[in-house]
Amino acid sequence: MSEESAPSGENVSATTDPADVEVKVTGAEAKPVEPVDDLVTTHHTLKVGRRRLRYTATTGRVVLREEEHKDGTFGGHKARAELSMTSYVLDDADARTRPVTFAFNGGPGSSSVWLHLGLLGPRRVVSGDVGALQPPPYDLVDNPESLLAVSDLVFIDPMSTGYSRAVEGGKPADYHGYQKDIESVAELIRLWTSRNGRWMSPKFVAGESYGTLRGAALAEHLQSRYGMYLNGLILISSVLDLSSVDFENQRNDRAHALYLPTYAAVAHFHGKHGRRSLRSVLDEAEAYAARDYPWVLSRGNRLTKGERAEAVSTLARLSGLTEDYVDRADLRIEHWRYFTELLRDERLSVGRLDARFTGPAAAAIAENMDADPSHDAIAGPYAAAWNHYVRDELGYGSDLHYEQISRLVHPWSFKDFEGRPIDVSPKLERAMRQNPHLKVHIAYGYYDGATPHFAAEDVVAHLQLPADRLANVEHAYYEAGHMMYVHEPSRLQQSRDLAEFVVRSAGRDT
Repeated sequence: MSEESAPSGENVSATTDPADVEVKVTGAEAKPVEPVDDLVTTHHTLKVGRRRLRYTATTGRVVLREEEHKDGTFGGHKARAELSMTSYVLDDADARTRPVTFAFNGGPGSSSVWLHLGLLGPRRVVSGDVGALQPPPYDLVDNPESLLAVSDLVFIDPMSTGYSRAVEGGKPADYHGYQKDIESVAELIRLWTSRNGRWMSPKFVAGESYGTLRGAALAEHLQSRYGMYLNGLILISSVLDLSSVDFENQRNDRAHALYLPTYAAVAHFHGKHGRRSLRSVLDEAEAYAARDYPWVLSRGNRLTKGERAEAVSTLARLSGLTEDYVDRADLRIEHWRYFTELLRDERLSVGRLDARFTGPAAAAIAENMDADPSHDAIAGPYAAAWNHYVRDELGYGSDLHYEQISRLVHPWSFKDFEGRPIDVSPKLERAMRQNPHLKVHIAYGYYDGATPHFAAEDVVAHLQLPADRLANVEHAYYEAGHMMYVHEPSRLQQSRDLAEFVVRSAGRDT
């Protein structure tokens, strides 16, 4: 722990251990005491260039309550959930000009630890990168590139992730779905904003992966439900329309075409394109995926032998697979199978989250890899760093397991989209029509096999917005994967890009 970031004190505002909950007895009934916020505050300093940022960290769980209405009668404001969060607020800053950014990851089922300790927060984990992974127990260092330099930060763990849980006797499954997820995260944002006097501050929402789908819908919900207009929306590894990456449920060919540029980039990284530049490979793959490939797939068995042979040859060359494999796959390359097949002759699997990573295949004849080597590479460092940091530096102790990636949220409910694609781009359109000042920053990783850049671009290209609103969308690209900040040059560049975006979009001198 560096001197600058060591806690200089703590103030426990409320601590409630479920094992120590008192019970009020009334007659024959016993009721648990109403849950209260469980938060710890500490004070720190971060050196950024020649500046010393003094800031206050607050971490723990916040009780969410819902108004009950039954048969036309108001039944009170009932506790329903306890969501975990960590905030960083610069000391002695002007709340009217100081931006605040609310951040979360995706999944569904992911905590916010990745953006927190990987990119945005004042402390970051040192995990290493491809070919140079750090051994346990890893390290945690100051992050002078933290977005805290230009914005206060609030990291949110949605229900059943991190330390977030339903109240005792509650039903967490009620929150394991699109709409309730949006509503609960929005309620935490509203509470934090109100309790900290930040309604007049410039406000941003930052989401990664499924967090971009949540973020786009959340922007519309915050504006329509609460009148809380945002200055900016940050979409990292964006996926707003799940049909753009759907290989199975709808049996359409869209995903096969939109994934091709990612396959080409991955093949380039692993030496399948000789001395060609990445840009030239991407240009060819994107052009083919935009025009010829969709036509080829739409023809089905109407393709002539010559047309099919030409398509097989082109797809094999771009993807790095053999012509025999592409032909047997009927010109349709599914992504899990691709990452298993590309380096099969070397008995290696390629990472899905970050295709720069490889790992030994469990079986050389497997159709799909048994695990994602890119996730394997980073799960340990982030878990170790967080479990140390939250206790030793932020001063928060809990015997609950911090759910880094929670399986408890499944099955996830998309009942709101029954009979239609899971697509929140109309929500983003509505938010941008409603708020002419809403700026959108989208970050793409060329080696991201979970949310491919060309699919995300395609969704943006089909937004039904006037030119002046489309001009509010900006794009940033990195030669990295889903968590592009694992790649050090990308982390440094992305940190600069986001800081510049916040300053430009805040509307005031920050």
